[in-house]
Amino acid sequence: MTRIISNLSDISAQYDALFCDLWGCVHDGVTAMPEAVAALQAFRQKGGMVVLLTNAPRPRAEVAEQLARLGVPEDAWDTIATSGDAARVALFTGAVGQKIYHIGEQRDLAFFEPLRIVENPTPITRVDSLAEADGVVCTGPFDARQPPEVLRPQLLEAKTRGLTLLNANPDIVVDRGDQREWCAGAVAQLYEQMGGNVLAFGKPHPPVYDMARRRLAEAGGGQIGDGSILAVGDGIHTDIKGAVGEGIDALFVTGGLAAAETGTGPAPEAQPDPAKLETFLSEHSLSPTYSIGRVR
Repeated sequence: MTRIISNLSDISAQYDALFCDLWGCVHDGVTAMPEAVAALQAFRQKGGMVVLLTNAPRPRAEVAEQLARLGVPEDAWDTIATSGDAARVALFTGAVGQKIYHIGEQRDLAFFEPLRIVENPTPITRVDSLAEADGVVCTGPFDARQPPEVLRPQLLEAKTRGLTLLNANPDIVVDRGDQREWCAGAVAQLYEQMGGNVLAFGKPHPPVYDMARRRLAEAGGGQIGDGSILAVGDGIHTDIKGAVGEGIDALFVTGGLAAAETGTGPAPEAQPDPAKLETFLSEHSLSPTYSIGRVR
């Protein structure tokens, strides 16, 4: 059974590092959450390290720029690991071929910039039609407000041609302020349902956790083992499932994607309804170590 806590500081002394989700935990896609920022700053001031572990389909440099725009200060974190970077490693090692059809917005084109950590990268060319493609990269829908079903014609053609889809963001949805948007995970889910082959590298899949550990070591936390890491997130199928799979303790933030299901109100100090929380976790067959309304 999960333990509901009031503040991160109730348990933070047990851990040397956090793998902390961003969207829904530290910001809402529009602005930073002050209480969460203060909690991360306090954790670092006591010697802890913070890896921002996100399913954003973008390079970490772009995520850092976004954080600055949203008002998340640099002293709230040590380093960043993104689903986009983990998937880019696969792309540039030839996982889906050389000629790539891209499903996603123009703002995600940095995904196709090579990484320095990949030696002798596979040359990648973006093509305009599926007829030319060796594989598909999905960083999200063309329009995040439209359901994935609008992409069924393209997905059917890709499936008919036997193309593998590289999913750069396993999230199904995110909430931008009070507006829910679709993510690449929803497109990949539909493609799998249609019989298509999908490769995914963000949470809950192991490659992005390996990247997070590597980034933690690069930042000076190479001596920190999994038993001293706490994963923080609001995605039951991504953050929590991934942490459980990696054997890492998890803090479930109920006031994000599952706010309605767990009875967590909108106030920063709101907590989940214990009965609703237990029902929700039972339905998903997951039991995070701790739960909290919002990071604070």
